[in-house]
Amino acid sequence: MVRAVTLIRSASLSDVAEYAYAATAPAESRLIFLAGACPLNEDGSTAEIGDYAGQAAKAIENMRVALAASGASLQDVISTRVLVASDRREDLVTAWQVVRDAFADHDVPSTLLGVTVLGYQDQLVEIEAVAAVLDS
Repeated sequence: MVRAVTLIRSASLSDVAEYAYAATAPAESRLIFLAGACPLNEDGSTAEIGDYAGQAAKAIENMRVALAASGASLQDVISTRVLVASDRREDLVTAWQVVRDAFADHDVPSTLLGVTVLGYQDQLVEIEAVAAVLDS
């Protein structure tokens, strides 16, 4: 399957980051702007209270559903922003590892941020994303 997203790497930048530094999509692609994927169960309750990895996994699961409803998949994501309600680097890394593993070799440009609070009761993780697809 032909994808719209092209990941860009530079030999002039550190390879320590576990993601591409940039990505492009052709002018004829359709962009999909997702709301922040939250770790909410179908009934609206927060999943995996107190568990950064569990909430990241639930947010990815919900993101997959939103992408599918838009005719896309994780492989069509062009960038992400991972928000983690913590001032501890370890908590950010825990959430990031789940997100990174979910994307596997499609290592899109990403930003990882520690924030003071997120919108739902007991919410620790939220993942924003933009995707690009070629309409057939």
